[in-house]
Amino acid sequence: MANKVTINADIAKSKINRNIYGHFSEHLGRCIYEGFWVGEDSVIPNTQGIRNDVVEALRNLQIPVLRWPGGCFADEYHWKDGIGPREGRKRMINTHWGGVLENNHFGTHEFMLLCELLGCEPYISGNVGSGTVQEMSEWVEYLTFDGVSPMADLRKENGREKPWKLKYFGVGNENWGCGGNMRPEFYADLYRQYQTFVRNYGDNKIYKIACGPNVDDYNWMDVVMSIAHKHMDAISLHNYTFPGSWEDKGPALGFDDSKWFSTLKNTLRMEELITKHSAIMDKYDPDKRVGMIIDEWGTWYDVEPGTNPGFLYQQNTIRDALVAGINLNIFHEHSDRVVMANLAQIVNVLQSVILTEGEKMILTPTYHVLDMYKVHQDATLVQTNYESDLYELNGEQIDQLSVSASRDSEGKLHVSLCNLHHQNGADVSVELRGLSGGSFKVLGTELTADQLDAHNSFESPNSVQPKPFSAFTVQGGTLSVKLSPMSVTVLEIVEA
Repeated sequence: MANKVTINADIAKSKINRNIYGHFSEHLGRCIYEGFWVGEDSVIPNTQGIRNDVVEALRNLQIPVLRWPGGCFADEYHWKDGIGPREGRKRMINTHWGGVLENNHFGTHEFMLLCELLGCEPYISGNVGSGTVQEMSEWVEYLTFDGVSPMADLRKENGREKPWKLKYFGVGNENWGCGGNMRPEFYADLYRQYQTFVRNYGDNKIYKIACGPNVDDYNWMDVVMSIAHKHMDAISLHNYTFPGSWEDKGPALGFDDSKWFSTLKNTLRMEELITKHSAIMDKYDPDKRVGMIIDEWGTWYDVEPGTNPGFLYQQNTIRDALVAGINLNIFHEHSDRVVMANLAQIVNVLQSVILTEGEKMILTPTYHVLDMYKVHQDATLVQTNYESDLYELNGEQIDQLSVSASRDSEGKLHVSLCNLHHQNGADVSVELRGLSGGSFKVLGTELTADQLDAHNSFESPNSVQPKPFSAFTVQGGTLSVKLSPMSVTVLEIVEA
């Protein structure tokens, strides 16, 4: 079989919601503290305690939305502990992640400031697991009510006169597990109760997100949708990628070709999960009013040797870059239902786009993929069909290619191509249909490496970074492209 891609640029499908490029930040390890928050007295350059270098790097990604404060932490988080003068805030032990002290110096005001600095929408996860209806209701009032009320007055006492705008609010997190070990019937009823008191104040309209299933728990999706779909705007899905299993995750570095292959094979399962969960949602919501939000996704390996096992700190390699590219391509293709996704997690935890060490900061291969792919944000998915050679290893096989294409508001066509094979390049024929011009200008960017675990370190921060790509020829309406092994490539095609 030859690698052949056919792009019908004049057949528009769904809009690729920019929120598919969202992120997730939890009070876990060094994500919040050291990753974002260094304090106003830090020697690291900061704005009101939030480090400037991380903010600048993330602004370049044009990150659209940031989820906080968890994760499992969200269902033991009591928001009033994180407001007011910092020296008076409650101190607690983070029982979920590492048993370390949480001083609550980073709370609601700090998070909303962070989102303002990033230019992104805040997505707050409310506490259903150990919180009350009143507590959740008062948090929304504190954030968004512009009037006379106890919570609005409290906000003003804490230095914020005007309310914030808050669109995205999650009513609970992983309530099937760390958020309460609930049955879906019980959670669905709780969701209906809690969301009633997540009120809209003034012209602020909350987009309510229900806790959806873990991986392939299709019963959870069915039950919660059947009981509560009329009361939600979206429902979540969580799926992490392991090289092996939850019990045998494998290392982030020093792995062999079999672990490379199994990681990519396992991440491709995202296609099946979205398809099957979407079919269940279609039963109750055929008009696709309710969005699917994959608000935790990414790779999960063994922690780096010598680090706190509860901090989930792992290196990030060209393998993770392929995982990111594959999943984003899948999200694009399901953008009629998938309206947001949040990579876990943004700094220093799991599949991070940034790693920090003191005043140092490095950008990971995953960061570079999101930078290359940001051209798809809010673009229109166009019909794309492809045939792929098979990538075979140890008696198993997957497609060698992952492909997606979109047109932006200026008419530029962007094609993202992932070559999953760890050894073989790929000769790909790309037939361009539906473009009015007879000639094209093509620009390309490629991210690749020559080792399975190639990564950026604090000693060598630029080992893996994008480079201009020109291994293509144009003849008529066809592009002939030579993809490198284990590579992510984005082409920009403009009618000349």
